[in-house]
Order: sequence, then structure tokens, then C-alpha cells
Amino acid sequence: MKLPRRKFLHLAAGATALPSVSRAAWAQAYPSRPVRAVVAFAPGGTTDTFARLMAQKLTEQLGKQVYVENIAGATGNIGTAQVAKAPPDGYTILFAFSSHVVNPTLFARLPYDPINDFKPVTLAVASTTVLTVNPAVPAKTVEELVELIKANPGKYSFSSAGAGTQAHLAGEQFRLSLGLDLVHVPFGGGGPAVAAVVAGHTPMSFGSPQAAMQHVKEGTVRALAVTSKTRSQIFPDVPTMTEAAIRRSKATAGWASSFPPARRRTSSQRCSARVRKSSRSRICRNGSPRWATTWSRARRRSSPFASRARSICGPR
Repeated sequence: MKLPRRKFLHLAAGATALPSVSRAAWAQAYPSRPVRAVVAFAPGGTTDTFARLMAQKLTEQLGKQVYVENIAGATGNIGTAQVAKAPPDGYTILFAFSSHVVNPTLFARLPYDPINDFKPVTLAVASTTVLTVNPAVPAKTVEELVELIKANPGKYSFSSAGAGTQAHLAGEQFRLSLGLDLVHVPFGGGGPAVAAVVAGHTPMSFGSPQAAMQHVKEGTVRALAVTSKTRSQIFPDVPTMTEAAIRRSKATAGWASSFPPARRRTSSQRCSARVRKSSRSRICRNGSPRWATTWSRARRRSSPFASRARSICGPR
């Protein structure tokens, strides 16, 4: 059948408009179902704490439930790989830790591409690392602990949230800078790492203030120092490593959220703006560390979640 030119142009214009109409309708509908927020570490650590605070606020902002799923193992590689392989629809988010950028230097092969599979979205919170010991350890200060370790080579070990995490690197910096004979014992998250100190399985730990806070308050562990330049708001009475005369042991950790390459830009933009707004909320300010980076898997394109995250946190 032969169509008149004018009728053909009308049909072509209508067909061209259909994708934009469906995209607009999809954007208005997002999210139409719950959003999964993956934490690549065990419950109880800083990443988990931050993710749950953000999930609570994001649920309020987006109008759909944002739920946290802990997928621990291999220093965050297992959970991160699952997010990298998730459908690119904006319904899977990764709250990443500083190990996200450290792991490529520790592992010969990763089950994901840390550069091309994820895109930075926003800066939200940051935290220091705290050195804690079991109450049975006779050292009351860092200096006393150093003397104790040197007097008993090979006897002491320290736990961390996992190989390559900020806590692990802080412990290694402490060990190497002072020439100590210390053994590293990695766990699947900050919660299990400090629990090992409480139980006496490891005499000391480098970990997040959030994971250690309740244990310090209850007296089941003793905090000796924090690795940041200034004292922690959580432990105002605990000295920094510099104050404890350990000048070569400083470190802070960063966090991030990410998700698979979003083919629909609008979903990424909406989500990212909500993340930024949520991280500015009082509950996140009071309950989480100071900053974290939010990431989006978007293949060099700003995704719906990405813009939301940037608008919530804003530039730092």
C-alpha cells in the first residue's frame, strides 16, 4: 500500500515521539518497587550503619522501601560483584567502602571493573579508625601497648574488617612504622572484628568507632587511640595517634554507594538527588561518620540515582 507523503510524515513523527513518552512515564513511576541496597560487609560495621541510616531516609524520600542486604566476603568483592552484574534498572545500590579503590591493588583479578562498572556520584560521610584492646591487655596507653608487643614478639595479633580495608591498612601502618611483630586476623566486617576482641580471640583491633562504640561504653573493650588528625566526636576523651606520640600512623576511611549501569538516566538522577538530601538529614549527620562517596554504575553517564545522591550530599 502506498501512503501519501503527509500521512507518512505524521506516522513517522508519532513513532518518534513514542520512546520519549514511555521514558517520561517510566521516570514518573520510578521507583515502582522496593530498591535493594547492598552492603558488602557483615552487619554492625560503619558501612552497614551508614547504609541503614541512608536507607531509612531514602525510603521516606522515594516513597518505596529501600532495604539493606549484607553480602559479606572477600573484602567486599562478593557483594560488589553481585551489584555489578545486577540489572541496570536503578533498583540495586551498592554502599561501598574505601576497599573499593584498594582492592584492585591487592587482588590480581576482580569479578568486576572498579572503574568502568561504577561511577562516582557524591561525597557523603567519613570516619576515623579506632584502636581497641581487650580489658585483659595490661596496656592503658598506646605507648604501653607498643612496649608490651615488643617485649612479646609473635604473641599479639589484631583484627580488622577484612584484608584491604582501611582498618587493616591502619593496622599495617602501625605495625610497619614501629617495627612490631603483629599478626593480622581479617574478618567479614567491623562488627565481627570488634566482637573477636570482646571474646578475647584477638587481643586488639583496628576498626570503626561505630562498631566499637557500644562495647567501649559497656567496658568490654578499651579504646586507646584514633588514627585521624583530630579526636573523634564519638570518643572525645580518646587521644589521636599523634597525641599518643605515634606520629606515623594516621588514616581516615571513606564510604560510597553505587549501582549497575542505568540505561535510563531519569532513574539515576532521581535516586542521586534523594541520597544527597538524605545524607543532610539530622539522623544521618548524628548517626554516621563524616563523609562517604556515593557511586553509580552508569557507564560514563549520569544515572537517575547519581543525580539524587549529588543533590542530597552536595559538594564538599
